[in-house]
Amino acid sequence: MTEEIQGTSFADNEAEGEWFTFFESRINEKNEAVYDDPKPGAARMQLRSIAPFFEKRPEPKKVFEWVPNTITGKMERAGYYPEKTRGEVKAEMDEAWDYAITGLEKFYIGKELIPCTKEGKAKLRKVPAFDRFLARCTQLLASSGVKAKEDAEKN
Repeated sequence: MTEEIQGTSFADNEAEGEWFTFFESRINEKNEAVYDDPKPGAARMQLRSIAPFFEKRPEPKKVFEWVPNTITGKMERAGYYPEKTRGEVKAEMDEAWDYAITGLEKFYIGKELIPCTKEGKAKLRKVPAFDRFLARCTQLLASSGVKAKEDAEKN
């Protein structure tokens, strides 16, 4: 759905999320991530909360089977949720990060400019420094949401 405002078109999900300037990170001798300050003109990523993605997904279907009760020997109907395969879990996480990352600017792998596509985002997530950056930004975004909610509850 598109709205027309003073001759400018805005898509529903356009410009959704917070912008983060890329900062380097490394793992220290205690196996902890250490984050540097962002450098001027560094690449940027726009990120929104991943929580709504998981809230909107459909409930998994419960599977029912008739199984013998080990104590009584009688047949009973048992329900369970089937486990997802490794491929299904990876596909779901790719979809979740595709939802959460809404913008990329000036990210390169070698000399290749990485576009803000599902494939580009997956490629970047394989780079350890970007993965740490993404994890830290997600953490910062979540903590700012909690703080905003606490501030609103105080008023």
